[in-house]
Amino acid sequence: MIKTDSLPFYLKLSQISIGIVAFVFVIYIGQQIILPLIFALLIAILLNPFVSFLQRKGWNRVLAILIVILIAFILLAVLLFFIFTQASMFTEALPQLKVKFSAMFETAINWVSSTFNISVEKIHGWISEQKGEGLSNSSAIIGKTLMTVSGVLFSFFLIPVYVFMFLFYKNLLIHFISALFSKDKNGMVNEVMTETKNLIQSYLYGLSIEAAMVAILNSVALLIIGVDYAILIGVIGALLNVIPYIGGLIAISLPMIIAVATQSPSAALWVFIAYIIVQFIDNQIIVPYIVASKVKINGLISIIVVIIGGALWGIAGMFLSIPLTAIVKVFFDRIEPLKPWGILLGDEVSKEDKNSIFRKKKTIKIQVVKPRVKDMKSSYKNKDE
Repeated sequence: MIKTDSLPFYLKLSQISIGIVAFVFVIYIGQQIILPLIFALLIAILLNPFVSFLQRKGWNRVLAILIVILIAFILLAVLLFFIFTQASMFTEALPQLKVKFSAMFETAINWVSSTFNISVEKIHGWISEQKGEGLSNSSAIIGKTLMTVSGVLFSFFLIPVYVFMFLFYKNLLIHFISALFSKDKNGMVNEVMTETKNLIQSYLYGLSIEAAMVAILNSVALLIIGVDYAILIGVIGALLNVIPYIGGLIAISLPMIIAVATQSPSAALWVFIAYIIVQFIDNQIIVPYIVASKVKINGLISIIVVIIGGALWGIAGMFLSIPLTAIVKVFFDRIEPLKPWGILLGDEVSKEDKNSIFRKKKTIKIQVVKPRVKDMKSSYKNKDE
């Protein structure tokens, strides 16, 4: 049997690279199976305190789980119904918006033509060419869209079943995880599971409160400015804000486009200022004091994992990227060989680490041993003899 410690570095690197490629390939191919399981597990962890509360009140376990899941999905259905009713009002005004967008589009074409000395006919020809290519690929796009919608609907009905199973077999799953490790590791395993559970609960609870407060702030700001469909755009902006970094950029562009189309460029400027103020309140007050989660991932890693999550799983991957990375960091911090990777993911460096890396100077102590007089006399005596 070959010990892995005795392998050369290039062989270890090859093994790690092959393992990462295989892992990414599996989670990409199996996203239709993996994503509902992950969402169901997160929802189950989120709902577990309510199930435990009802059980302490004497409720049957199965009945408690069913009641909690039913209430949670009724609240979700109410939110979706509100969004769809607001969106229906938006669709009624689409013809008017289409006319305004067409006028803005023609104005933009004339500006490009006069600024860059390109004929309007060439620009329209290029646009027509792009439209032709888009129509030729429309069948593939429609097919992919239908598959995505069917997958979402399938997951919508499958996730409650998974949530019920996770909550019902919670003790069995915990016992299974503990049995994977030796008895002397049970303390560390329980600590990791407890910290992971608290991390997910604090993150998701805080995220829900943050989304509600940002939706209210966005809607109030847009109502004051006078932007049409302020409540719908404010709620959509709050939901997009859940996606780290990228969602905020998309959320601010949508109301600015609507403001330019329905009012004037000055209204779009006021929308931009209002959203900057809301983002400042969100980042400086809501997130530190209300979200208050233990998700401590530095900005560089956050951007990287959000992009990777979007490339692998789309919008769902962007949302899941931060909490999953935080869970991985919990494991890295508890496993001695992986602690350097936990440091890389985190955003805190202790003063001791800073001093030891950058400021602490290496000193060499030289100890001078003075010979005793008695030893010197005895050495001379030996020489004389």
